[in-house]
Order: sequence, then C-alpha cells, then structure tokens
Amino acid sequence: MTKCAYLGLGVMGYPMAGHLQQAGHDVVVWNRTTAKADAWVSEYGGASAATPAAAVADADLVFLILGNDDSVRDVCNGDDGVLDNMKQGAVLVDHTTASAELALELSAATEQRGLGFLDAPVSGGEAGAQNGVLTVMCGGTDEHFATAKPVIDTYARATTLLGPASSGQLTKMVNQISIAGALQALSEAINFGNAVGLDMDQVVDVISQGAAGSWQMENRGKTMAADEFEFGFAIEHMRKDLGIAIAEAKRRGADVTITEQVDGYYADIMEMGGQRWDTSALIRRLTR
Repeated sequence: MTKCAYLGLGVMGYPMAGHLQQAGHDVVVWNRTTAKADAWVSEYGGASAATPAAAVADADLVFLILGNDDSVRDVCNGDDGVLDNMKQGAVLVDHTTASAELALELSAATEQRGLGFLDAPVSGGEAGAQNGVLTVMCGGTDEHFATAKPVIDTYARATTLLGPASSGQLTKMVNQISIAGALQALSEAINFGNAVGLDMDQVVDVISQGAAGSWQMENRGKTMAADEFEFGFAIEHMRKDLGIAIAEAKRRGADVTITEQVDGYYADIMEMGGQRWDTSALIRRLTR
C-alpha cells in the first residue's frame, strides 16, 4: 500500500484515482469542484481534502492531471499549493499534457525542496483510463521512476521512462502530431470511399488487416463512416495539445507543416460547434 494524493478528477483522473484505491492504495483526492470529490469517495472509498495542501501532506506519491500549464502552476504554488506542503522524499507525478517548459520548471522546483518529479502524460483516452490500459510516457530520473512505476501500472499497460525531465511531454507531442496526421489521412480515405460507393464498414475491416491498419482505423474508422462523434477525446483538448507541440516545434526549428494544417482544420470544426466532438470528426469538413 502506498499513500497517494490525486488532484484532478476529470474524465481521466476520476477513473485513474479509482484504480489506485481499488488496488489497495491509500488515496486522498482533491478537485476544484467539491461535489466531484464527494462523488468519488462515495464510489470508491478513500478520502477527500479541502485544499491541495491538505491532500498531499502525508502522501508518498502525488498525482496531478489538470487542464493546462496555468492550472498546474496554480495548484502547485502558493501557501495552499502542492510544492510547499509535500513531505520530504515524496514524488510528484504530473499526468497533465503540458509544455516541456513546465516540466523543467517543476523538476527544478521539486529538486530544490528535496522532492522527486516525473512528467508523465498519458495516451489512451477516457476508455483507456476507465479500463486501466493507458500508455504513460515519463521523463525524470531512474530513482523516481522506479518508485512511481509500480503504482502507475495500476492503470497503465505500458509505463516507460524516456529520458530526463520533459522527455515525457516531448514524447506526448510526438504522439499527438502522429494522431493528427493519421486522422486527416483516414478522413480523406473514408470520404473517398464513400464518394465512389464502397461499403466502408467492409473496407475498414479489410484494410485494417494490412499495411494501412492503425489504432485510429480500427477504433474510429466505422464511427467516422457512420458520422458518429459524440464520444472520445474532445477536439478542444486536441487543439490545446497541438498548440503546445507546434510552439515547441517552432522553438526547436522542426517542420510540422501538416500538423499546423490539421490544427487549422480543427479550428474549422470548432466553428461548426464541434468543440466536444471526438478528434475523428475531422471528416466533417469534407462531408458538410
């Protein structure tokens, strides 16, 4: 049993914290909306805290999964924040998809205080969180990774240390860039198949077994063909992630032309009212 604090009970954090509690860890949760924390305790047990400081006071591992850089800074800093109230030797694990700059900032701040740190964004979406099969991309030290990995594995099927602090966030950027390009290609392919009169359910079944196959095709191809998008990873969140990746690419001098184009296509979808549609709704630009 490990004493854990879990801050952020959104569509990802709520089930992730639940897996920890169900595995026998001692979990204290905090959420900006108290009712969400109360609901979590009612469902899973454990305890809730009124402030981030109270949540982390006795924890060996502190997990964050929040909205963006600013929300992480807000929760970490200040008298009631995480950083000045964690006990010596505890490890902060930030699952938020955020910037590499924030990861380096938190790494330095925790080191100054005698704390550990991992930037550890996840991939797998809401379903992956609910089913405990997330992919977790980590940046940090071998020591802190060894401490956190057995607990993270409670809700992950793959937890990998990819290098020093910020490596997890940089890997998540690679992940999101790859998804954006794959979904645009899949959108054009399915739209073409519909235009020439093919049975796209059958086509997806066939080509997903060959070189064109991918997670996106297997899990989103048929729903795209059926024009179904009221589920999954919201476009507004994807645009946040792509914005981080594009900014980092510009800073490093890396060409991400297609990613910038797809981000613009997502902006078009949001103008259609699709902020909360799944990222696979890219095809709506071609079918409207």
